[in-house]
Order: sequence, then structure tokens, then C-alpha cells
Amino acid sequence: MSTLHADSAPGAKTENPLRVLVVDDEPDTAAAHAAFVNRVAGFTAAAIAGNGQQALHLLATAHQQGAPFDLVLLDMTLPDLHGIDVAKRMRGRGLTTDIIAITAVRDLAVVRSAVATGITQYLIKPFTFAVFAEKLENHRRFIASMRSTGPDASQASLDTAFSALRTASASTTLPKGLIPETLAQISEHLHAGAGTAYSATELAEELGMSRVTARRYLEYLADTRAAVKQPRHGTRGRPEYEYRSV
Repeated sequence: MSTLHADSAPGAKTENPLRVLVVDDEPDTAAAHAAFVNRVAGFTAAAIAGNGQQALHLLATAHQQGAPFDLVLLDMTLPDLHGIDVAKRMRGRGLTTDIIAITAVRDLAVVRSAVATGITQYLIKPFTFAVFAEKLENHRRFIASMRSTGPDASQASLDTAFSALRTASASTTLPKGLIPETLAQISEHLHAGAGTAYSATELAEELGMSRVTARRYLEYLADTRAAVKQPRHGTRGRPEYEYRSV
């Protein structure tokens, strides 16, 4: 087992990122997933566990120390426990940390069991960084929506929160001409800006693309509520819009 601390994890981009526990028995795969986590703004790979028992121990210890993990990336085929058993034991011990299942298993019965244990999202191996990043972005939006509802959630606020987790893969839903990798790049840049608002021109200059291209992706993010669009005040002539992460 190797452990990464949030204050020293490479690639951590925010002051208080969501702490992720990566669980996988293949060291190279675990390291690759941790590196993926650290590439997504707002997340840090805080620890790695090589099996189910280690994962449960890390989760319990973090909870006792008052610094619980925010998310578990859980491999389903571990050497000691099945991922679903890990999830069941977590819930049985009162550990409510959200889980994203990562597996090469496509058996629908396993998927149904995963959902029944409270696993919120499912990643099928192999996957690209763009798909991986989308799952984390979905989770981040879900957490943000849940935290903004207050103690008494309305039906509308719950629908908004859970809709973030139901977002289909960008590779199948993007409008013609939009590329998942470019969308992930722009989305990550917005989140890395820690609330900074960009115009299409500013974003295009920073990422080395045309203003028209940047604007198309920004408009898509705004339409899908992955970014906030608002008029920029104080500009003359045609109104200019700016975009920031949610």
C-alpha cells in the first residue's frame, strides 16, 4: 500500500480539493488512475489501497481522524474482496463516502448489484482520460448541487443534483464538430481558474485555439450547465460574454 497526502500530492490544483482514495491491486494501474485524478482540477489522489481490507482500513482511519475521503475509485476485482463486498462493508460501518466503480466486468448482474450498494457511477476499462475526467466532473457538480440545497432539499434541487450523475458520455452526446478531448481540456482549464471568468477570446489565447472554436465549446458547457455564462459589464459596442466554472 502506498499513501499520498493531500498537501503533497502532485497536481493538486485547489486549496481544498476533493480527496480521492484509489483502490486497485495492480500497482501500475493504481498509479495511472491516481495520476488521472491529479490532472482534474478540484481533486487529489490522497491515498492508494491495493486490496479491499486496506481500503476499509484507510477509510475508517481517515473518518476517525476527521478527514474522511470524498470519493473512492473502486476496482471490482480485488484479490481479497469483491468491490461490491467492499461497498457493502463500508455502508455497514456507516461510511457513506461516494463510490465510482472501475472494472472490466460488463455483467449486468454485477452492475445492478453495484447500484444497489450505493455506487454512483460506473467506469468500464479501458477508458480514456476524457471519459474519466467527465465522471469526476459529474461527481463534482453533484456534490456542489447537494451542498447548495441546504438542510431541506426540494424536488427540483434533488433532480438537478442527480442529473449531473446521469450525464451521458460526451463521446456520444457532443454536437457535431466538438471533440471530447478538447471539451475536457477547456473544462479543466475553467476549473483550474478557481472561479475566474474568461471571454472566448481570452480562453482561445491561453489554449492556443481560435476564438470561434473556444466560443463553441464554452456555449456547449453553458448549455449543459457545466459553466456559467454572463454578460461582461463595462465593455463598449457589442455585448461580450464571459464564462466560469460552476
